[in-house]
Amino acid sequence: MVELFKGGAYLVNGKEIIADDEGSDAKLKQLGVSVSKEQARRGTISHAILSAHNAGGDERNLTLKFDSLASHDITYVGIIQTARASGMDKFPLPYVLTNCHNTLCAVGGTINQDDHVFALSAARKYGGIYVPPHLAVIHSYNREMMAGGAKMILGSDSHTRYGALGTMAVGEGGGELAKQLVGRTYDMPYPQVVGIFLEGELSKGVGPQDVALAIIGEVFKNGYVKNKVMEFVGDGIAKLSVDFRNGIDVMTTETACWSSIWKTDDKIKTYLKERGRAGDYKELKPASAAYYDGFIKIDLSKIEPCIALPFHPSNVFTIKELQKNAKDIFAKIEEENKSSGINLNLGLKCRDGGVWADQAIIAGCSGGIFSNIMAAADILKGAQTGNSNFSLSVYPESQPTYLELVKNGAVETFMKAGVLVREAFCGPCFGAGDTPANNELSIRHVTRNFPSREGSKPNDGQIASVALMDARSIAATAVNKGKITSAADINIKYTNYKFSFYNSIYEKRVYNGVGKPQTEAELVFGPNIKDWPAMPALANNLLVKVASFITDPVTTTDELIPSGETSSYRSNPLKLAEFTLSRKDPLYVQKAKATQALEEKRRSGAIDGEIASVFEKIKNISSCSGIGASDIGIGSAIFARKPGDGSAREQAASCQRVLGASVNFALEYATKRYRSNLINWGILPFIIDDEKALSVDSYVFFPDIKTAIQEKREKITGYVLGETVKEINATLGELTDAERQILIDGCLINYYAK
Repeated sequence: MVELFKGGAYLVNGKEIIADDEGSDAKLKQLGVSVSKEQARRGTISHAILSAHNAGGDERNLTLKFDSLASHDITYVGIIQTARASGMDKFPLPYVLTNCHNTLCAVGGTINQDDHVFALSAARKYGGIYVPPHLAVIHSYNREMMAGGAKMILGSDSHTRYGALGTMAVGEGGGELAKQLVGRTYDMPYPQVVGIFLEGELSKGVGPQDVALAIIGEVFKNGYVKNKVMEFVGDGIAKLSVDFRNGIDVMTTETACWSSIWKTDDKIKTYLKERGRAGDYKELKPASAAYYDGFIKIDLSKIEPCIALPFHPSNVFTIKELQKNAKDIFAKIEEENKSSGINLNLGLKCRDGGVWADQAIIAGCSGGIFSNIMAAADILKGAQTGNSNFSLSVYPESQPTYLELVKNGAVETFMKAGVLVREAFCGPCFGAGDTPANNELSIRHVTRNFPSREGSKPNDGQIASVALMDARSIAATAVNKGKITSAADINIKYTNYKFSFYNSIYEKRVYNGVGKPQTEAELVFGPNIKDWPAMPALANNLLVKVASFITDPVTTTDELIPSGETSSYRSNPLKLAEFTLSRKDPLYVQKAKATQALEEKRRSGAIDGEIASVFEKIKNISSCSGIGASDIGIGSAIFARKPGDGSAREQAASCQRVLGASVNFALEYATKRYRSNLINWGILPFIIDDEKALSVDSYVFFPDIKTAIQEKREKITGYVLGETVKEINATLGELTDAERQILIDGCLINYYAK
């Protein structure tokens, strides 16, 4: 079904796969191929796009400039505030500001709508694109109106993925967008490229979420595509509709890859033409000989309907497996989550000869796609979801999609079946709306199923769960009143519905000021929109106190800064910081603030109590005896084994920084984007290999830290100041010269201010 090659592979003429092994040279010669591996590496689609966007001449170290930017209403205020503080006077490239996350304006008083008004004023002043609430989710608008052949788009949402349309899109933290807004570049080493070869044809009832989950289940835990580009090739692509490709593509984020790109064809050409953008089409395909650093072969005919159980999209089973062994599978998941303090009761869902869900949702950039919704409508036609506890809600991805559903009768079909049809909104994907009751199970065609993504609060004894499924199997389940059912097990004829795109919907409501900044216009600030507080530069010597010590295998950005109701405070750094780690470690904020207070006292010259004894220990280190309190900065730190899986939101880092954090300790970082967020906010992203050296409340001293960063020392020595003083070695990994200076200056804003 999904075959991972042990090494790299050559793709010849888009069809012949030659594994990179001892016999590869002979096989290539038989096919008439006489290129070196390095030449063949330049034959990928990825290489052509990256080279075209590389502002510098170094192929190994890219300095990228993007074609456009995209943000939603959880992230754009902070990004614009950062860029303003860094000297921006206009948007130098198209910047799309959508309003699909903080859409519920009844939450938190006026603050959500205040952010929307701010964004519209910013679009006017700086020359951007403003998409009003309820009109489209961020990625749907960008697919419909911005993506195109050989483009690159940078977005401040982790699911910024438009590869199926020929656009290499990247989800990053807000700091990286701010860099683009002040004319700087996105810097990174050239990424490895993994070929994803699709062959065969899908079985009936299998949807894009099933294909995506099958891939995620095979590659996430082993890191096969982590921080790499997934390049989709193979004859199987031609058998997939554009919607289907988009549905797979948006989920590539959950593999931990850096970006994605697909071979394009006439179906993509038609898609763009129907949206009035025929000129944005470009045929993309690998050269006659292309080399991939890794290779995955997928037989589409063997993909079955899948379900990703709590609490990660990689926790994948076929629905058939679940139906057969639900009690054992649920017991295993319950046991795995006990170590994280989450007590599930999934066994309650096994009854009456089946597995039962309490709620279902089809929504957003993955589920709310037209063809997914129409397949669900076909299944539900003439059926009903019942009048018991089970419910199904459908959120179309955009108003153009909604209009087509009204015209072709799908909305009527859903309403007659007892389904609620709602507006474009991302809330069900991150826990803002549709929260189930305690101990309930929600099946959703959305992008993620992390803890609390459905809105529950485990720390308060409230726990619900999300399982990811495709819209087709969700609809089949709804027909059976909540009994989890595979779409492969129902006899249904799917209709090939035509989609007519009405751009006039956007023309009448979207503000497009690209290239027309009104510099005299005023920004409109609501009372909750605050500037970033001042961040100190890195001291010559650094003392940190570990405020949280997390030993979970992976720590998500949702756990670092919860989504859901906290989203209302994204424009107020001080208020938002109060929620940092609130669902994972409720004592963190208190501890971080206490350490921050120690630094304030040190700056005022007050060295007493616990910190005085710590400074005495520093003086007793032979190499540190001459270091005085005036030359030591104090900050807090967290340790997590593998932090940063999930969202691109920079607040996972900035909230720590607002509370005085200086360091993250980790065994590894789950994503590049979280590590980039740390750097852009002046937090040292240390890697250590011995977690036992640290514990909560440990003090760690790093003498001469500024010089160590400037001199690019591979290993940086620190001292754990316990009853005895122990050395600890930390590394910062690869850093550009600019990133080193950002860390020294204390954050990106300080760096640009200089």
